[in-house]
Amino acid sequence: MNDAMTLSQRADALEEKMSRELDYVVIKSRLYSMAEGDMSPAPNAGALMAKNPNARVLMGDDPRLPPMPEKPTLIDFFKYRFGPAAHLLQSAKHAFNADLPEKMVLACLLHDISTIGFIRGDHGYWGAQLVEPYVDEEVTWAIRAHQVLRFYPDESVGYDYPQSYINSFGADYRPDPYVAEDYKRMRNHKWYMSGRMITVHDIYSFDPNAVVELEEFSDVIGRNFRQPEQGLGFDNSPVAHMWRAMIRPAKYL
Repeated sequence: MNDAMTLSQRADALEEKMSRELDYVVIKSRLYSMAEGDMSPAPNAGALMAKNPNARVLMGDDPRLPPMPEKPTLIDFFKYRFGPAAHLLQSAKHAFNADLPEKMVLACLLHDISTIGFIRGDHGYWGAQLVEPYVDEEVTWAIRAHQVLRFYPDESVGYDYPQSYINSFGADYRPDPYVAEDYKRMRNHKWYMSGRMITVHDIYSFDPNAVVELEEFSDVIGRNFRQPEQGLGFDNSPVAHMWRAMIRPAKYL
C-alpha cells in the first residue's frame, strides 16, 4: 500500500481487499472513523458488493472474533470481548485484601469495563450504565463517581492527584465543567466514600508483575452480579443493546 495513505485510508483499503476475498463486507460505525480523525463518507457497501457478488454486509456474528456463547455471562465477556484486564483484577484484589465489602470488590473489578470493552471517553458513565440493571445501586453510583473523583485529591484517605495524569494530560489540564459540577454534587453524597474507594484501589493497581486470575472472583460475581438467564445482551434490559454491540461490533444495522 502507498506509504502516503492515512491510517484510516489504509484500513478502508484493507477492508475493500477483504471484501473481495471474503463473503462479507465490513462497514465500520461512524464513531470508529471519527476516532481516526476521518470525516469522509463511509465505504459504499453496494459498490463493494458489486465487485464481489457473493459478498453481503455483516449482519451476524463476526468470524474475525472469538465466538460467544448463546447466553453470554459477564465472565464470557471478560474472556472473549474485553481487552487485557490485569488492572481491573489487581484493583479488585487490592480491595479484597483491604476487607472492603464484596459489592465494592465487584465495583473495583468492573469500574473500567467500558475502557477495555466499549468506549474510553467518559468510561465511568458508560460503565455504570452497562451494569446498572445487574448490580446494587451503590455499585452503579460508585463506578459512575470514580470517573469524576479521580481528578480530585482527598487527603483523608491518602489519595493524591495521580502523577500519571500530569504525565498524560499535562500539568495545566483541568477537568471539563460538567465534571467539576458533578464533583460538587458527589462530594456530599451518602455514597461518596464508595466512589472514592474505587479511586484509592485504582491507583495502586498497575503492577506489571502481579498475577491475579479472574476465577478468584467467580464467587463475588455470582453473589453480587445478577446474571440474566437469557444472557447479557438478550434480556430486554435497557442496556441489552450495549452488550450486543460488544458481541457484534461490526454489525451493519
